[in-house]
Amino acid sequence: MQYTIPHYYRSFRCIADHCSDTCCAGWAIMIDDASIKKYRAQSGSLGGKLLNGVDWKKGCFKQNDGRCAFLNDRNLCDIYKDGGPSMLCKTCREYPRHTEEYEGVREFSLSMSCEEAARLILGLKEPVRFLTKEDDSEETYPEFDFFLYSKLMDVREEIFSLLQNRNREISLRAAMILGLGHDLQRRIRDGKLYETEQLIIRYRQSGCEEFFRIKSREYTVPHGERYDRMIKWFSLFDRLEVLNQEWPAYILELKTLLFEQGPDQYGKMREEFCKYIETVPERKREWNQWLEQLLVYFVYTYFCGAVYDEQPYVKVKIAVICTILIGELAQAIYIKHAGCLTFDDFARLVHRFSREIEHSDINLNTLENSFRTEEVYSLKEILRVL
Repeated sequence: MQYTIPHYYRSFRCIADHCSDTCCAGWAIMIDDASIKKYRAQSGSLGGKLLNGVDWKKGCFKQNDGRCAFLNDRNLCDIYKDGGPSMLCKTCREYPRHTEEYEGVREFSLSMSCEEAARLILGLKEPVRFLTKEDDSEETYPEFDFFLYSKLMDVREEIFSLLQNRNREISLRAAMILGLGHDLQRRIRDGKLYETEQLIIRYRQSGCEEFFRIKSREYTVPHGERYDRMIKWFSLFDRLEVLNQEWPAYILELKTLLFEQGPDQYGKMREEFCKYIETVPERKREWNQWLEQLLVYFVYTYFCGAVYDEQPYVKVKIAVICTILIGELAQAIYIKHAGCLTFDDFARLVHRFSREIEHSDINLNTLENSFRTEEVYSLKEILRVL
């Protein structure tokens, strides 16, 4: 069995009641079967609290005004306080740690739906490294396509290399991984997965970089023309399941700031925001760092999941389009804050986006279906807004 973690994984520490948000409110917290059995067997004061605070039929904690029934006034957990860490259910014990499972492989990550995890990841100045160890345990998954998985791993390694090449503009890096995902998808479709090694070699050649520079210049549209495409992209939020009841109002406020005054004003605000980023070298470096860490995070989390549906291109689109949308929302926050965007602003935004999108299978499936089938999310259309 092989185990992989990003190098920052063990640096995470929950800051409990010092967090500006809480993971114990705003969504249903499901309880694993082993914990349900343990909770049923409890007696005394804690047993009484559990009896009244668990929805035994649905297998989750009850909520009071959107807050877990066991979240006290100090934003601390009464189950932890009264019973210790061993009494936490699997969800609460592991969050924000996340595991992707493949045959003989476990990949661990931190979810940026946790604000402190988002701050840790986005605040990294160095490129992410991935650490791997092995043990003697073995397992077999029925019908697992190990050949496809091995090729996905090879391509993902190349994607990381492309994304972490800081000699290139971040938009060019994003364009190149989109192209790589597109070309890999075509080889899967045509039954030519054996050409993966040659494909990777092609993307390492200088001519490939120049090709994407030319294409990016060819397709990029003026800021005002970007308006219509962003309007269409933002309509995606209206089709998603709502997890936090404050989310629709939050998105509506930011959409209004961006689009209410029409394409001409949007174009002017976009130019102003880009100038804000570009004219201060340290600010530009930090912005590119944030976007790089976002892209690497999404690719690490989702790309190899294509072994189960043969859709690696869609997984790359998730990384790039979600990063573009977050960047657009960051522009709205810049407008809201009268021409200022701080690291804390950006980390809170990413945290809220991740919390709403990544913790709903319905939402992730909606993204994948849209990115796979709708022309507005084609390679050419994405290049127009990068």
